Amino acid sequence: MLQLVALMLMSQQTLLPVAQGEASYYTVASTTPLTASGDPMDDTLYTCAMREGEFGGYYLVVAENGRSVVCKLNDRGPFIKGRVIDLSKAAMRKLHPHAGTLKVTIYRIERSGLLPVLEPEGA
Repeated sequence: MLQLVALMLMSQQTLLPVAQGEASYYTVASTTPLTASGDPMDDTLYTCAMREGEFGGYYLVVAENGRSVVCKLNDRGPFIKGRVIDLSKAAMRKLHPHAGTLKVTIYRIERSGLLPVLEPEGA
């Protein structure tokens, strides 16, 4: 929850939820080596797949346990009914060390307000 407050203060933007529901995760072993955006699938990065949204956009994913992670959208999915987002393995483990699915709320983050925080210089 502190991450959410810090993001709101740093970006000076109102965060409104874009989706709520169940999150799952996927790994390199369970999918193709390239994502729908053309990025290589990497289990160690904080990335996600959603049915809608602009590739390269950032989303704050807050689990019902209060833990949160900021992910970059680089793939499409999930393709299982009732799920709203697929997370990389690293992102899911940040939210919970053992869970396969979690209830989450997802917030869209305006990229322009967070470039210095989320991306290396020159990106």
